[in-house]
Amino acid sequence: MNVLLVKLSSLGDVVQTLPVVHDLHAHFPGVVVDWAVEEGFQDLVRRAPGVRRVLPVAQRRWRKSRWALATRAEVRRHREALQEVAYDAVLDCQGLVKSAWVARHARLAPGGFSATFGNRSELCAWEWPVRHLLQRPIPMPDRIHAVARTRLLAARALGYETPGFLDTAPVYPWAADEPATPPQVLLAHGTTRPDNEWPRAAWTELARRLVADGFGVLLPQASAAEEALALGIATEVGAGTHVLPRLPLAELLDAMARCAGVVGVDSGVSHMGIALDLPLVQVFSQPRVWRAGPLGRAHQRAVGGDAAPGVDAVWEAWQDCWQHRPARAGAVAW
Repeated sequence: MNVLLVKLSSLGDVVQTLPVVHDLHAHFPGVVVDWAVEEGFQDLVRRAPGVRRVLPVAQRRWRKSRWALATRAEVRRHREALQEVAYDAVLDCQGLVKSAWVARHARLAPGGFSATFGNRSELCAWEWPVRHLLQRPIPMPDRIHAVARTRLLAARALGYETPGFLDTAPVYPWAADEPATPPQVLLAHGTTRPDNEWPRAAWTELARRLVADGFGVLLPQASAAEEALALGIATEVGAGTHVLPRLPLAELLDAMARCAGVVGVDSGVSHMGIALDLPLVQVFSQPRVWRAGPLGRAHQRAVGGDAAPGVDAVWEAWQDCWQHRPARAGAVAW
């Protein structure tokens, strides 16, 4: 059976879709899974051993020069790639018009079908025209965790049983390496949403406590604002902190795989930490824990919700997660 997943963006959403790959292989031994994704995230998807072929999409770039000959040629090659394999199922795991159009151009095998979300779920992006662009709109609960929502889409579309599996921790295809010495904690402070931010003073105090407890502190950054924040924290805390250069996502994943753990806001980078099965505290400044927080592992916790938590609450959660840290088990077998 050939299955195409269409999940284009964003970073966190792409990471949260990875458990679907494991589910497909668990229920359909021998299944072949391809994935269409925005080009900026393709290297992360290539790290999933259960994905055979990655089809990069450049919609963001194409929109900037849609009438250019080079763009039109690239779009044509992309659509030709979607026609190379006859798919038994094409799953639009995003539920937006831009993703449904990609799914619509994929070639279906005889008896094959396309499917997408049939309705909006709370705090989840969805555009109603997708119901008419693809063949099977799959009904979804009004309130459901983002990871469970995509897993349920695949299960309902392909007809496998779901009792209990949404209540268990999802399985990701990535694995952590042996941790660096001394152990390092990555602070995923960056976010594109102002309502996700945690105060600089809180990050600085947390970094101080980590350094005093024998940890090194890594500070990633992907923009001028994030770099300024990271440099400010490092300057105030001093020895034991290190500001990372701007890294391609695959290199950041490698750096995180050697970390002892992650503390971060609700962001794509912190979701990478969840996928690596690292001890992790996710800091929420708004009531979205039920939709995006870590699921089912004693060494991964969410703190906050209605308002940003204090440093003491985050520190206590980190100590608990570190105490429950698992042995590094290695990569998932496929």
